[in-house]
Parts: sequence; structure tokens; C-alpha cells
Amino acid sequence: MMKALDKFKLLSISIGVIFFYFGFIKFFPSMSPAEDIGTTTVSQLCLGFFPDGFCIIALASLEVFIGLSLITRKFYKAGIVLAIGHLIMTFSPMILFPNLTFNDSLFSPSLLGQYIFKNIILIMALIVLYPSKGQRQTI
Repeated sequence: MMKALDKFKLLSISIGVIFFYFGFIKFFPSMSPAEDIGTTTVSQLCLGFFPDGFCIIALASLEVFIGLSLITRKFYKAGIVLAIGHLIMTFSPMILFPNLTFNDSLFSPSLLGQYIFKNIILIMALIVLYPSKGQRQTI
């Protein structure tokens, strides 16, 4: 039977692999299906101050860093905090671009809307993974 500690490690690594992979493919133009919405959202959130090319590279770099921190456990707490912040910001297209995230009503999310809503699960998993005060960072 698998120990709880091993399950937490597997959860951390699996979330890290997803962040790393989705971030890594953003470094290559047109490889990521989230490239357009990611670039547009980051650009909007930065009030258009940065060019699109910078926005996608910054997003890719953030996601790769988060992934590596969750996989290697280096800067683990910072990685979890950044991941939660990143995931919270993924909800911004629902406000910025409701026509892309919902079909006919708020009760009918588009595929993008469903993709965003599933991040609630990742946020909760990351909260569970965050080491509590006094807890060793061996999870």
C-alpha cells in the first residue's frame, strides 16, 4: 500500500509535469493551443505595456519554473504560491473575454471556460501540498 507521503510526492510531480510541459511548448510558436488566449490575457492584464512576444515568453518561463519547482522540490513553497497565483489569474478571461469562455449563458461554459473551471481542482491540490508551519519539506 502506498504511503500518504508518496501520494503527495506523486501529486506534486504530476502537477509539476503538467506545468512544465504546457509552459515548454509555449516557447515554440503555434505549438500551444493556449498560446493566443495566454498572450492576449497577459497583454490585457499588463495594460498592453509589453509586446505579445514578451508576454508569451514570460508566461512560458513562469510555467516552466513552477513545473521544475514542483518536480525537483527546489523553491517548493514559492513554486506553489506562484502556481496558485497563476491559476487564479487564469480566471481573468471569464471577465475580460466572456464571449470566449461562455456559450449562451453563464451556465454554459465553452471548452475554454471548462478548461479554466478545472483549475479549481489544481488550486485545491496545491493548497493541500503547501507545507504547514513546522512541517518538514519532505512531502
